[in-house]
Amino acid sequence: MIEPPQEFDIKASQILSDSLDLSKRFDLPIGLSRVQLLSASSVTPRPIRWLWTDWLASGKLHILGGAAGTGKTTIALSIAATLSAGGLWADGSRASKGRVVIWSSEDSPEDTLIPRLIQCGADCEFISIVGDVLEPDGRRAFDPGSDTHQLRQAISLLGGVDLLIVDPIVSAVTGNDHKNSEVRRGLQPLVDLAQELNCAVLGVTHFSKNTSGRSPLERITGSLAFGALARLVWVTAKSDHSAEKRLLLKAKSNICSDEGGYEYEILQAELLGYPGVAASCVRWGEPVEGPARALLELVETPQSEDRGSALSEAEDFLVRFLAQGTVLSEDVKGAAMAAGITLATLRRARERLGIKSVKLGMDRGWGWTLAAKTLKQVEDAHENTTSTFLEDEQLQN
Repeated sequence: MIEPPQEFDIKASQILSDSLDLSKRFDLPIGLSRVQLLSASSVTPRPIRWLWTDWLASGKLHILGGAAGTGKTTIALSIAATLSAGGLWADGSRASKGRVVIWSSEDSPEDTLIPRLIQCGADCEFISIVGDVLEPDGRRAFDPGSDTHQLRQAISLLGGVDLLIVDPIVSAVTGNDHKNSEVRRGLQPLVDLAQELNCAVLGVTHFSKNTSGRSPLERITGSLAFGALARLVWVTAKSDHSAEKRLLLKAKSNICSDEGGYEYEILQAELLGYPGVAASCVRWGEPVEGPARALLELVETPQSEDRGSALSEAEDFLVRFLAQGTVLSEDVKGAAMAAGITLATLRRARERLGIKSVKLGMDRGWGWTLAAKTLKQVEDAHENTTSTFLEDEQLQN
């Protein structure tokens, strides 16, 4: 369910006037604390400011979770690089150049963070790394669980920020990260910081062990409050039967569609101009459609899975249905469900046949197309018939 925008243009003078008026009407002492009630008529709604449409929103907390080895930090740094340089997002849209602040307790700036940022094409003039906290009696390590106020001051001196990355986000919780109340208490300062500075906050975390097959939000390590407080939750997955295939998916969103994602690869190469320095970067692939749980199940299912009759039936259906050319993905899914094929089985069949997604135009959306090689391999085994759904594609729109 989409929630109404929570950023408002409210005049401070009006708030003070309302407060004083209430004090007079109810004979309340001015000096005592009181609950502030805002009239809905005094609030001016405004749209969400998207840094990356339907993925990265200013003023909101985001969580990026996934299993070890899926490249979560590299993805976060790729997002930072794209924003800092005004580069292209995974969907091909252009980012507006913005400033990024990064805190990481797990990776060194010199040998990991900066090399990866450069490899991803970052404009490092627009990126700052959180260092130590300086105090009168010396310096100490930054603690995201207690140093939010100092971070806010530093960002203000910087002139503002568009994206703050916290890696790992669990470090912001000083108490038990498996208790909802303590997680909410620990993350609230970051939520407030995002709203006050109108910046996106992206927290990186892990999947709990042995949670394959469960809801993606339940797989985020620690309390369910991590996923509940975040307005958007991204998850990553690595295929068990393809070393290169990985997925970035939306597992939750309160402010836009909560399905779909993108294929990606993690590439490793020596950094140009820095002999001996190797760094990874992200290369985005095709978009994927569907809920995160089903897509995670698809890539995490071993290749040795039995090719039962249901899967064979789905493959046969796709070959026949796509024999005449590219078809709208929604039409394929609708026809498959009408034929008694589940979407999970349909996706497995699509994966095995190597069916690709292609853009059909600004208004028509995405379509599925059967690779010519696959079609040639099966053309002698199937009649060249066309599904009745292809006679009138509008039936499936």
